[in-house]
Amino acid sequence: MNYLEALSRRYSVKKFNGEIIPKEILHNILESGKLSASSLGLQPYEILIVESGDMKQKLIPAFYNPSQISTCSHLVVIVAKKIVDDHYINGYFRHISKVRETPPEKLDLFKNSINQHISQKTQDEIFSWAEKQAYIVLANLMYAAAIENIDTCPMEGFRQELIEEILNIDQNTEKVSVTLALGYRSEEDHFQHMKKVRKPNEKLFKFI
Repeated sequence: MNYLEALSRRYSVKKFNGEIIPKEILHNILESGKLSASSLGLQPYEILIVESGDMKQKLIPAFYNPSQISTCSHLVVIVAKKIVDDHYINGYFRHISKVRETPPEKLDLFKNSINQHISQKTQDEIFSWAEKQAYIVLANLMYAAAIENIDTCPMEGFRQELIEEILNIDQNTEKVSVTLALGYRSEEDHFQHMKKVRKPNEKLFKFI
């Protein structure tokens, strides 16, 4: 299956069949999120993977449409940061230094540039920026899942504060941006048989 076939087959599943995704396939999908493009390379988010049946049951009341949560294999919760401070940035540069075997002082110019950029943003602007990065991760996860023949449903219809309470997320520093259910479509989900509706090319694309 090529990537266009995989994306054409993809739709937002309303009900999964409960089958568990093999670990190696799940690993590949999550690696695509890890490799996602990220502004300044900072990855201002955390990716939580809910695999416990008990935890999924606890989360059901937090979703306006719970059928995906009760039947999916895994639920991915992407949490964007509200605060990107010196501690976070310093940790990022220590990691760069270690991975690239580069003396920290050689990274000072880049580090100072990032510090200046971040310092000019309000907390609301930081979160808005971080959330955009989270949605790039979401797209990568969905694309990789489609290639792996794994079904998905991205979801924003949830009670954010309840999810954060259940998952013990620090609401002062982080916020749930979006969630993604992973699994295999149920034969009972009639949405899979509907034709995909998208804008025609002449209304969507404009060559300049």
